[in-house]
Amino acid sequence: MPAILRNILALIAGVVIGGVANMAIVSISGGVIALPEGVNPEDIESLKANIHLFEPKHFLMPFLAHAIGTFVGAFIAAYIAASRKMILAMIVGCFFLAGGIMMVQMIPGPLWFTFVDLGLAYIPMGFMGWKLAESL
Repeated sequence: MPAILRNILALIAGVVIGGVANMAIVSISGGVIALPEGVNPEDIESLKANIHLFEPKHFLMPFLAHAIGTFVGAFIAAYIAASRKMILAMIVGCFFLAGGIMMVQMIPGPLWFTFVDLGLAYIPMGFMGWKLAESL
């Protein structure tokens, strides 16, 4: 398989598998840490209207979903890639960062969470996913 084709497939696989990991964590998060009464996690308007009820513990699972999804996606992309592994892992990190920025705009949360999430869950996890793939 030509290297360019393998790299494209690695990037697509990283984004898809990272997204699946993210959504899997999001889907179980309500069972791990219950949301405040009356909040529908599948309705953005409900989340926006009730974000003031959220305590710091309610932001743990979204952060983990973003960080682990990005890490897994970057790892997969770097592991599968034929070349330019770090660049592909960081592209995955940037892709998920763009999604994180869109979520912050749609559902404004506390400023501390925005900084922690955007600062730690995407680019650093993309880098760590690449480092793990390189070490194997």
